[in-house]
Amino acid sequence: MSDKPKILIAGAAGRTGSIATRMLLERRYPVRAMVRKEDERSRKLADLGAEIFVGDYLDLRSVRRAFEGVKRAYFVYPMQPGLVEATANYSMAAIEAKAEFILNISQRTSRPDATSDSAMHHWLAERVFDWAPIPVTHLQPTAFNEWLTVMQKLILQGRYAVPFGPKGRFAPISCEDQGAVITEILADPWSHVGQTYRLLGPVELTPPEIAEIVSKTLGKEIRYEQITGEQWVREVTGQDIPYLSQHVQGIVPMHEKGLMDGTNDVVERITGRRPETVEDFVKRYREVFGG
Repeated sequence: MSDKPKILIAGAAGRTGSIATRMLLERRYPVRAMVRKEDERSRKLADLGAEIFVGDYLDLRSVRRAFEGVKRAYFVYPMQPGLVEATANYSMAAIEAKAEFILNISQRTSRPDATSDSAMHHWLAERVFDWAPIPVTHLQPTAFNEWLTVMQKLILQGRYAVPFGPKGRFAPISCEDQGAVITEILADPWSHVGQTYRLLGPVELTPPEIAEIVSKTLGKEIRYEQITGEQWVREVTGQDIPYLSQHVQGIVPMHEKGLMDGTNDVVERITGRRPETVEDFVKRYREVFGG
């Protein structure tokens, strides 16, 4: 039996959760992977050695069972209503289990005055964790490089179509880098307690500059195009998702005002490696984009 603390990974089948689960298992930490259902993704985690727990974040009884025997936990919630309730359940279950640390992933646009409901809910969720008598660290990632893979269909059409205007900037970050940060903090959390880290990529870029990088890397024309948040969600997902559309449209003014800009050395300081650039990400997924 491992003498290392058992770690609960919420959203373990998702992008950041699955990477952190893999990395922690490689370090021989016992990991309980909380997922919403058993599927191919959860089976892959089980094959790696994770203990699979099928649960519901909006059911306190379910979250209590997930925390049995757990000392440290990572929390992430999908882009949908219910974040604050899920946070309250996670906090209470952690308190009752006498957990020693929680790592919470929020978002770069988390603000009390945010127009986006999701961004404001993340700000409130951070406060809920802060009020709980358990050490906590918050991560606030900017837009993911993985947006590009989500936009695969558009890029194959030669379009980098986004809701953001041509002048605002952000420094995209990859999930692999986020997973590495999550792993390092959960493995040794004590110097990070009480901190809020903005997870930013190495280079600030405007949307036209991102389109230009994708074009050069793939060797074919990818045109920047500004569309509405609703149109972006519809084109990317094939359906209307009001909560996601409202979020995307709500952060557009923040992007224009420079509230999504900035870069830092947080990833490099915590993990010892420089975060992936947009160019490197596109090279890694070249086949996805038809390059």
